[in-house]
Amino acid sequence: MASLRSVSLIAIAAASLALAGCGTGTKSDASAAMNIPAVAPAKIDMAAYQEDVKQLASDEFDGRAPGTKGEELTVAYLAKQFEAAGLKPGGTNGSWFQDVPLVQIEAKNVSPMTFTGAEADTALKFKDDFVIGSYRVSPKTAIKDSDVVFVGYGINAPERGWNDYEGKDVKGKTVLILVNDPDYQTPGLEGEFGGRAMTYYGRWTYKYEEAARQGAAAAIIIHDTEPAAYGFNVVQSSWTGPQYMADAADNHMNETQANGWISNDKAQKLIAGAGQDLAKLSEAAKKKGFKPVDLPIKMSVSFDNDIKKTMSKNVIGILPGTKRADEYVLYTGHWDHLGHCGEGVAPANKPGDVICNGAVDNATGTAGLIALARANSATGAADRSQVFLAVTAEESGLLGSEYYAANPVYPLAKTVGGVNMDALSIAGPAKNIVVVGKGKSDLDAYLTAAVKEQGRTITAEPTPEKGFYYRSDHFSFAKLGVPMIYFEGGDDLVTGGKEAGAAFAKKFEEGHYHAPSDEYSLITNWDGIAQDLGLYYIVGRMIAMSDSWPNWVKGDEFRAVRDKSREGADATK
Repeated sequence: MASLRSVSLIAIAAASLALAGCGTGTKSDASAAMNIPAVAPAKIDMAAYQEDVKQLASDEFDGRAPGTKGEELTVAYLAKQFEAAGLKPGGTNGSWFQDVPLVQIEAKNVSPMTFTGAEADTALKFKDDFVIGSYRVSPKTAIKDSDVVFVGYGINAPERGWNDYEGKDVKGKTVLILVNDPDYQTPGLEGEFGGRAMTYYGRWTYKYEEAARQGAAAAIIIHDTEPAAYGFNVVQSSWTGPQYMADAADNHMNETQANGWISNDKAQKLIAGAGQDLAKLSEAAKKKGFKPVDLPIKMSVSFDNDIKKTMSKNVIGILPGTKRADEYVLYTGHWDHLGHCGEGVAPANKPGDVICNGAVDNATGTAGLIALARANSATGAADRSQVFLAVTAEESGLLGSEYYAANPVYPLAKTVGGVNMDALSIAGPAKNIVVVGKGKSDLDAYLTAAVKEQGRTITAEPTPEKGFYYRSDHFSFAKLGVPMIYFEGGDDLVTGGKEAGAAFAKKFEEGHYHAPSDEYSLITNWDGIAQDLGLYYIVGRMIAMSDSWPNWVKGDEFRAVRDKSREGADATK
């Protein structure tokens, strides 16, 4: 799913739109030391951009779900606009596309989730109390009288001396898991798992992966709004309806039979009926040495799986370089959204609307790729080749970007770096920008040089505990060594400051995120988007005109794989 923050930390002063008419830029001391070239700002065609957002977010495109008519319209539109912008086909076999094999699975005829034993006899209602699905490509899922074990945060991290499964065989059992890391409430960034900053161990994707490695039959995460960074309504909309995963020869039979979420209030009552207290168990789970707790109850659930194998598509355009055409700079954004996500917060003028149009998330970023393609083409080809990559199935777990990274059209060892756009700002003018993953790579210096041109400040993400670094497409490339920068409009609004920024974020998260009301009409302020697009242009163009090879900082977890992929290249550049 796209970052909740990216829709709220946005926008810059409207007065700074004059940037588009400025002259050539100047190098900062840091950028000069890294041989970062000065880049003149480009004029972003905002009228064309707004039309692209409007089209991509229209009801005609039906929520842009992979494997649907909405995908067909979307990828055709992107290819047409890339061509009109002056790009060349950048996909496989001289096409605009890269095929991405997916499996669509939708849970149907879901039974109540029942827990029996002790005083916990209860039946939970699908969607209201829990959501569930299977990663296994199997027509039927049926779990009966599975023993239940509370496994804390569900983490097995030998390098940290931490194992929430230690001493417990959970094969065939149902594990209840807490969301986020054990130290997510730590004020600072010191702790077993980075303190307030979430690690990958805190992501729901990891928790399901580890439960499968442990042999669990079912993995159920206990929802909690603060550590999850979104309400249960988001879980309900995101985890019902068709779900997508990468196709696999083994049909994912090494996965758990079922993965899901349970609402916090139902989890509290369930665990209390089993003779335990969720708050006390959660507190114990924060400490090293925690041991899993058997609950004297058994879980049963069953559902059918409606299975459809489909071939989705990444859309790729390239502006070949003039001097170092075999060196590539990436611009990424996901074109997909949820399609029909059920009744939710419908627009006032469309009661009962079930289409999740995804105007902010992520028609704004997808249209941004087109806008940057137009701007770079108008300026003229850069020294390095620029690759514009609109990926599929981000909402299903970064599947399109992961597929490209594993099967790159252009070698990752020759991919210099890039920028990722996920849900641009609609909050109004802001004084700053926010970098997700600040301090991780040399690309910070490029951003510093670009921001200086706009007179803005750079701040680190204010909520690292929410794990946004692991929730957008840049992560697929970062974990394979390619430096990618991911920044967003600021949270310190020109009108109202940080208080207004926080209020806007809360309003969007609770009312519009992954809901039918994320419509084109929701966007009433385009000034911040215009400024941010200008910044994305400058940063990407600097990388494309430079002869330096940015790297991850020494000690970063992605540094070793980058050095290896670059082989004989100078890793200090």
